[in-house]
Formats: sequence, C-alpha cells, structure tokens
Amino acid sequence: MIRVVLPAHLRVLAGVRGEVELDVPAPVTLCSVLDALEARYPVLRGTIRDRATGRRRAFVRFYACEEDLSHAPPDTALPERVTRGTDPFMVIGAMAGG
Repeated sequence: MIRVVLPAHLRVLAGVRGEVELDVPAPVTLCSVLDALEARYPVLRGTIRDRATGRRRAFVRFYACEEDLSHAPPDTALPERVTRGTDPFMVIGAMAGG
C-alpha cells in the first residue's frame, strides 16, 4: 500500500481524514500514484494536475523521503521506502506571498 498525505483543503474536498492508502501496481511512479488517487477520488481531478495537460498545478509540490519531486518527470519511480509503505508520498500546497 502506498500512503499519501494530502493538504487539508484536498482532504476536505475528497472527504477523507488522515492519510490515504492506495494499492498501486508496480512500477510505482509519480504518475501512477496520482492516477490511482484521482481514480479513487474523482473530485480531485484537476486539483493536483491540469486535466488537459496532466502537468502539476503551480502551487502544488510533491515530496517523498525528504526529497522534492515536484519537477521530476511523471514516470519517475518513487523511492523504495514509499513503495513499501514505510514513508508517505506527500502532496503539499505551496505557500506564496510576501
């Protein structure tokens, strides 16, 4: 199971509390986790990635094992600690402002 941590506003939108657990077949990549997340919670489609292009939204960041994966290609394999369920894959709402 892949553990996914969502920011508070997306948890509210999806109607979940705490972490989300997803069964994602190998190979576990950024894209496959996001595909599984959007398939299980269709209300999240378009909130994390643009529906038309599939590109990450500007104020959303991805982290795993203390590594920023926000600019990694969609087919990037997630670290083994994430695929084993030891560490979560985190979707973070970026902060902006002055």
